[in-house]
Amino acid sequence: MIRHLVLFKLNEGVARDEPRVAAGVRAFEELGGLVPELEFWECAWNITDRDIAYDFAINSAVADHAALTRYLQHPAHQAAADRWREFATWVIADYEI
Repeated sequence: MIRHLVLFKLNEGVARDEPRVAAGVRAFEELGGLVPELEFWECAWNITDRDIAYDFAINSAVADHAALTRYLQHPAHQAAADRWREFATWVIADYEI
């Protein structure tokens, strides 16, 4: 099994309550039910207020490398990521569990 973690940082001047951000959050909230390869899916806003903290997180899991590739190439994932490219940057970590 592979854990796929993503941490998002909103770009300078971008607020959580902007319509485009809300649409991006909805796209990720819905993604867990749209991509069959996802065996575990959760996403949420960060609740801490530290300078080093990121703003939004995805924690997910897939069966193997092939499933991770299919997830990353899935049209719903591509569409959601495209939304976030407009207003955030992110870092990822993929590791075997």
